Amino acid sequence: MRGGPPVSRCERVIAIVLDSCGVGEAPDAARYGDAGASTLPHTAAACGGLHLPVLGRLGLGRIAPILGVPPDPAPAGAFGKLMETSPGKDSTTGHWELMGVVLARPFPTYPHGFPPEIIETFQARIGRGVLGNRPASGTEIIAELGAEHLRTGCPIVYTSADSVFQIAAHEDRIPVEELYRYCRVAREILVGPHAVARVIARPFVGEPGRFVRTDRRRDFSLPPPEPTVLDHLHGAGVPVVAIGKISDLFAGRGITEAVHTHDDLDGLTQTLRVMGTVRRGFIFTNLVDLDTLFGHRNNPRGYGDDLERIDAHLEPIVGGLGEGDLLIVTADHGNDPTSPSTDHSREYVPLLVAGPRVRPGVDLGVRRTFADVGATVAEALGVPPPRVGTSVLSQVTRT
Repeated sequence: MRGGPPVSRCERVIAIVLDSCGVGEAPDAARYGDAGASTLPHTAAACGGLHLPVLGRLGLGRIAPILGVPPDPAPAGAFGKLMETSPGKDSTTGHWELMGVVLARPFPTYPHGFPPEIIETFQARIGRGVLGNRPASGTEIIAELGAEHLRTGCPIVYTSADSVFQIAAHEDRIPVEELYRYCRVAREILVGPHAVARVIARPFVGEPGRFVRTDRRRDFSLPPPEPTVLDHLHGAGVPVVAIGKISDLFAGRGITEAVHTHDDLDGLTQTLRVMGTVRRGFIFTNLVDLDTLFGHRNNPRGYGDDLERIDAHLEPIVGGLGEGDLLIVTADHGNDPTSPSTDHSREYVPLLVAGPRVRPGVDLGVRRTFADVGATVAEALGVPPPRVGTSVLSQVTRT
């Protein structure tokens, strides 16, 4: 866009993605093997209730029955839930749809491991053999193959129910920058019919029996197939600050500044810090530990504890919203830690909207696509809307 800055209805939008925090099975959940999945309600029940006063005050208890989070009769925010239109249930698909890109077909998955032509090409390019090459829990396959990896120097390759090519390596055996190079090689190979959503570096440290993954994970995503709301914002000169794994999921596209985080609480600390310096623009935060540390490990108590810590750290963010600010809290898929599966689940996700101009207690109902978030961000900041999605801005803000 040219001819001056865009005409916006808000000065700043902050969107926080509670990674994997689904609120109940989607209508098509059974097709994905996820009938009955309900991440947040089941987690709350398993924990004997959750203490989430900030999210509850914004309207979370009005979205789904959550033990310990009663439905507030007069919530401070607007509330509803989003249904995913794209096929799939992975982070890339979810985040892209949040920013206005709906996929026509799912990313490829590999329930039996990657075919020989992929693995053999990868081994030839990096000059090493690989271990694993099967679907697995990351912590379990590192525990199983970590000692052999240390002995041989062969990286561990694995996948999951999601469209991912994951490479694990001990930081003392394969330096992290070398591991990142391996990931770039894999990203170059995995194109066409094998274009997985993400290649993920999974560095770890420690000794056999005591291996620990580090926070130097990095995702190498495909670029979105069409412009996202982030591209529209960036093209109009609106700052876009990506906190957590957001930049990786969008292959760095449409991002003004990328901020790495160590954990979920650091993600919220960084969000608050950026709010103190970026007065106009879009702050987009992902809190990934809910998914990686607790959902994928079937740990409802850990999931609940992390949610309670997140809720406490949301207090200064909500309290720091200025007159021209809009806060959106949502998720990208589910990952029910009480289910037998350790994979993502096809679920509705929450939609909470808050800010000084937001009319309290607006029930947004069930939205037909995650892209309503992107449409809302676009309208709030005065850039062209995405191809799909309906803005809720006029419903939630005072005139």
